[in-house]
Amino acid sequence: MKIDFLTLFPEMFHGVLNESILKKAQEKEAVSFRVINFREYSEHKHHTVDDYPYGGGAGMVLKPQPIFDAVEEIKKQSASNPKIILVCPQGERYTQRKAEQLAKEDHLLFICGHYEGYDERIREHLVTDEISIGDFVLTGGELASMVIADSVVRLLPGVLGNVDSPVLDSYSSGLLEHPHYTRPADFRGMKVPEVLLSGNHKRIEEWRELESLRRTYTRRPDLLETYPLTERQKSIIKQWKNEN
Repeated sequence: MKIDFLTLFPEMFHGVLNESILKKAQEKEAVSFRVINFREYSEHKHHTVDDYPYGGGAGMVLKPQPIFDAVEEIKKQSASNPKIILVCPQGERYTQRKAEQLAKEDHLLFICGHYEGYDERIREHLVTDEISIGDFVLTGGELASMVIADSVVRLLPGVLGNVDSPVLDSYSSGLLEHPHYTRPADFRGMKVPEVLLSGNHKRIEEWRELESLRRTYTRRPDLLETYPLTERQKSIIKQWKNEN
């Protein structure tokens, strides 16, 4: 996969893209990153990329010309048609499902805005996807684009050491992930559940399924509204409700 970032602050990406799983993914040649300063594409003599909004108002708006030219140049160089992602508070809420969809693409291109916003023609005529990582506002799209890239890259084949890791993550199954424990079995009187020490894999899987359901029910019950519950799971949830 190729991932490009169009930004006015390329230095923000250096640490994140060259540490941990993202670094290993590049070493395994599962992904390559490019960070491009779209100020370099400005036709203005001072390389200006923003201007006052028509009609007045606070803040500055990113001009269309530098971003259009940058995207068009990248598309000319690409062997595949990239997904062009605008990260903004008005986009669709980002989910694990969206990460799984993006992980199937060959080329992602993030447009990271700053200031008051984008010229609307960028939104209408360039982008294929608008994504928000939450109902809050950041100073720019850089952090959001790195969050999305991290969640996508870890799903690429061969990136994580254990092939089951991304499958068992919270949200991948539709439910939150079950609790985890490791050695020692007794830490300051806090003990690991006996079932996990039993060696009985069937019982362990049943415990994990139940705890995953319990954690989702108590922390994110909204996820259960669209989850295809089995009759057994429905019965368990009904019992919990009666107990409460």
